[in-house]
Amino acid sequence: MPGERPSLPVFQLPLSFIPGITSNYDTLQFAGHESGAKLLGLFQVSILHNLVHLAFGVAGLALARTVSGARTYLVAGGAIYLVLWLYGLVVDHQSGANFVPLNNADNWLHLFLGLGMIALGLALTRRPADRR
Repeated sequence: MPGERPSLPVFQLPLSFIPGITSNYDTLQFAGHESGAKLLGLFQVSILHNLVHLAFGVAGLALARTVSGARTYLVAGGAIYLVLWLYGLVVDHQSGANFVPLNNADNWLHLFLGLGMIALGLALTRRPADRR
């Protein structure tokens, strides 16, 4: 009916970014470079991209229970972000290999997240020197 909002599949609602924060929300796809949705008008997103970030969040919550778990999350998660950054640099953004999808803004974000997470994981979880 005119004026009604199109219904979205139930699984898509919690996994998609909020319309208004995400531009071109109507072009959001499950995966692939064809997804035209962009978070804050900068970062290309898809449902798969959202699932990856959701998994990162769940892992962070689970590993935050201990100092060693938090360190593992920060260092390993940072390494994963650096791998995504490298992948984003070498993959053709208009090819099917860009399945996450990634764009230049995502590449910069992944670089800074990766370096920041690794630096925090190493710097904030060092044991103080033994005092004698």
